[in-house]
Amino acid sequence: MNNTSSQTLPTAPTRLALQQIWPDALVARYRAAGYWRGETFAAFLRDRAARFGDDIAVVADESRYSYAQLGHEAERIGAGLLAQGLEPGDRVIVQFGNVAEFIPVVCGLFYAGLIPVYALPAHRITEISHFARKAQASAYIAGQYYAGFDYRPLARELVNAVPDIQHVVIAGEAQEFTSLSALDGHPDALPDRQDPQAVAFLQISGGSTGLSKLIPRTHDDYIYSFRASNELCGITRNSVYMTALPAAHNFPMSSPGWLGALYAGARVVLSPSAEPGAAFALIERERVTCVGLVPPLALLWADAATHTQHDISSLEVMQVGGAKLVPEAARRLVNGLDCKLQQVFGMAEGLVNYTRLDDANDIILNTQGRPISPDDDIRIVDDNGQPVPDGTAGHLQISGPYTIRGYHNDEAANARSFTADGYYCTGDIVKRTQDGYLIVQGRANDHINRAGEKISAEEIEDLLLGHPAVFDAAVVSIPDPYLGERSCAFIIARGEKPRAVAIKKWVREQGLAAFKVPDQIVFAEAFDTTAVGKISRRELRAQLRQRFLEQEQD
Repeated sequence: MNNTSSQTLPTAPTRLALQQIWPDALVARYRAAGYWRGETFAAFLRDRAARFGDDIAVVADESRYSYAQLGHEAERIGAGLLAQGLEPGDRVIVQFGNVAEFIPVVCGLFYAGLIPVYALPAHRITEISHFARKAQASAYIAGQYYAGFDYRPLARELVNAVPDIQHVVIAGEAQEFTSLSALDGHPDALPDRQDPQAVAFLQISGGSTGLSKLIPRTHDDYIYSFRASNELCGITRNSVYMTALPAAHNFPMSSPGWLGALYAGARVVLSPSAEPGAAFALIERERVTCVGLVPPLALLWADAATHTQHDISSLEVMQVGGAKLVPEAARRLVNGLDCKLQQVFGMAEGLVNYTRLDDANDIILNTQGRPISPDDDIRIVDDNGQPVPDGTAGHLQISGPYTIRGYHNDEAANARSFTADGYYCTGDIVKRTQDGYLIVQGRANDHINRAGEKISAEEIEDLLLGHPAVFDAAVVSIPDPYLGERSCAFIIARGEKPRAVAIKKWVREQGLAAFKVPDQIVFAEAFDTTAVGKISRRELRAQLRQRFLEQEQD
């Protein structure tokens, strides 16, 4: 007798595969060149734990992990997560500041074959739920507190908003969730081998249009990027690398970042603050040799260095990236700091450029460097897609051994961002010198770079249009001597004008990262339009920006 019911039961949506696929010819080329060596994160971390066991790997607050201790803690966390019911290949959102738990958690995920989805500590429920849905994540791991924010209420919101999140782990007092310290499992449960061509983690894009896209990075491509960066940045086993920017950002993670430092067997120092006083004290205590900063912070450090009581003479290299460093600011850094300046221009999608440590000052001051790899294929084209000669500004398109071929789960973004022959359209306007160095001219899209944090004008405009007192809104970037750029929202009110402070408060309450709240609100009576009542948002923003700057000069 057949007891099977004829009722059709709902099925869970199929989880999209994580992949990053290069053409076979390029795979063969990159392997033959030695860029891709078949390494994985778990394998290299285990190797360093065995080879450099007693050396200090990570310093954070008062915590110090040797390489052996980091390996043991990563095994405990990884095996403990598998014992909770997670399986290799599951996606896990990770949200920590620069705290002691961050690196062991990430390494534990690598050991277990789980896929970290990196979130920044400033992100709130809007961004986190977006990442969870887009990645089809199964778990969320965060600290209890960071910078005065309690992540447990956010975790509750996330579980309610995204039912697929079945596991929540909190470092600290976990309440109804699982405590990180309570994770326990047998190391034998950890997978023996992993595919070096598989996706190792998901990064977030700068978010030039709407909420951030997810960037799949493979073991082979990403390890090559920081292994090669180590050579260009002088990172060796004797180096001490400070992570002063949020550790989940691509720049402090891999250029060469804390991952490059661990690969070299060096020491990583996580600074809880990028403020000069706190960071200088750590530089003195740990004898830091290299640090990466965004331009506004670098200038702050240069000014503070002239009167600090701390001994920061161990600092050999200051890298500056995340936003363009203009020549005048670069001169201030060279004159104010007794260390080498290295300009860095890169993106989470791949390509990274460095000025070399032995470059002439003229190159260091006036360019944003040249690519890591001889096989970084750089194309600079005009508005019609035709190549332009060196020295002429154009749109930067790239392909190479560590540049992605597509975003995860985002067909529309892939159609916009990649050419038919697989080049990534960065959105940057650059010039190339005869020696192959790039000079960044700006962005081609409507994108605000606020102290290295990328803000989508479109995302904030869409949000503002949901306010009952806002008829229309346009968000633009305004030059700022400290932040590089600040955001200014031009608003046409619906009826009586609300107070600017009330608009800002409302934006904060929508669950967005604080850096996305407009720095300035300007009310306008109307926006210029064409005769048929239409104008592109890009043209409108350009008009408003220009008008604002002219008024400031008057």
